[in-house]
Amino acid sequence: MSRLSRRDFLASLAALGVSSALPAQSVSPGSRRGRPNVLFIAVDDLRPQLGCYGATRMLTPHIDSLAADGVVFERAFCSVPVCGASRASLMAGLRPTRGRFTNYYSMVDQDAPGVATLPDLFRRNGYNTVSLGKIYHSQQDDPDGWVSEPWRASPEHRYLLEENRAISEGNWPETGQGRRGPAWEAAAVDDDAYPDGIMTSRAIGELEKFSRSGEPFFLATGFVRPHLPFNSPKRYWDLYDRLQLNLARNPFRPEGAPDAALHNFGELRQYHGIPQTGPLPDGMALELIHGYYASVSYVDAQIGRLMGSLRWLGLERNTVVVLWGDHGWQLGEHGLWCKHCNFQTSLRAPLIVRAPWIPGGKKTSALTEFVDIYPSLCELCGLEAPIHLEGSSFVPLLIDPKLAWKQAVFSRYNDGDSVRTDRYLYTQWTNSAGEVYARMLYDHHTDPQENVNIAELPANRDVVARMTDLLDRGWRSQVPGR
Repeated sequence: MSRLSRRDFLASLAALGVSSALPAQSVSPGSRRGRPNVLFIAVDDLRPQLGCYGATRMLTPHIDSLAADGVVFERAFCSVPVCGASRASLMAGLRPTRGRFTNYYSMVDQDAPGVATLPDLFRRNGYNTVSLGKIYHSQQDDPDGWVSEPWRASPEHRYLLEENRAISEGNWPETGQGRRGPAWEAAAVDDDAYPDGIMTSRAIGELEKFSRSGEPFFLATGFVRPHLPFNSPKRYWDLYDRLQLNLARNPFRPEGAPDAALHNFGELRQYHGIPQTGPLPDGMALELIHGYYASVSYVDAQIGRLMGSLRWLGLERNTVVVLWGDHGWQLGEHGLWCKHCNFQTSLRAPLIVRAPWIPGGKKTSALTEFVDIYPSLCELCGLEAPIHLEGSSFVPLLIDPKLAWKQAVFSRYNDGDSVRTDRYLYTQWTNSAGEVYARMLYDHHTDPQENVNIAELPANRDVVARMTDLLDRGWRSQVPGR
């Protein structure tokens, strides 16, 4: 198989990317034939480390092209930094609590039974709702939300090299756990050999059906990369020179950070060859960073295929596109890997929205939350939003990205409740009795990497009091327009 050069990869924008040739004037959805469709793109463990977010080394031309036609939300935050809970919260339009949407296995059907989910609302309004790939963590969650049974690629496509399959299928003696192979793989195969390529081809087939039937659709496509293991075709690894990649600039515990803020990144340590304790060797850390970059570029190419098909099938001019990552990811910052913490590197994630009748090429620094996606899609598609929703439609920001918006957004993980304002990120951990046992506060004007916890400094008592008050008043105090 021929090697994909950086030049070829970037040149593929013209062939597969989203067309930017939209009409100059704004066109309302009501003036076009039929209701707007929705292409709902979920990307697992995706950091906002993309070209459209200012990253210079990450090659993401197709996502960048989508951003050029839409609006980039530069400060979008997940509700909870773990896959299952984050997705369930977004799809239900409800925020996490101490007893709801708490972990990897969280399900809407268990934590919010009977609630009208995002796909279920669209299905009830006559949309053909289709789920491909990883949308919910559990493929069995919210079965009533979809017109057809949710589909995922077979697990047999996870590892393609025989030696890695052998490791994955056995138990490793140092832990006694099975079903975990190496943390990365670079097989010289075509894109369709791995699950995300297989899913993309199936999604293109669905788009072809929709173009023939003319029925309104809500097509949810869930990419599993760059979630571990970082398995992608070798040509995407070849896009990057490992000698040009950098380790995290702050691979140390933040000064004054409480124990509650840190973890042993057990998700990564389940993989073959990863040390069970302590920091990772630099060479291994660089290999993982390389694998993450390759996985992101692999997914970017699949998104290019999707957007190219949307264009050539004549669907792009009536299809809303939403791309989001379910949470951030640590690549060695603070000595951590994976998510599962209250640092901004885990809480902040990409969000890009394209509505074809709204001029794109914009960025907004407004504070937004993933629970805002549900009501926003309702407004864009002219559907009545359910009264249970706990987010706010950000459609006004698509039109005016500089509009005054929320002063604070909220996230939580385990016992930790976080609030982010324009300047500060504050987290406090409370026990079941409501007693605070740890705090951290970071000033993003002076410490954007969150390297020094200033919560316990006497000079910051007033700031801590204000941030605590924001947590106590909660999200209802931040509804725009109130």
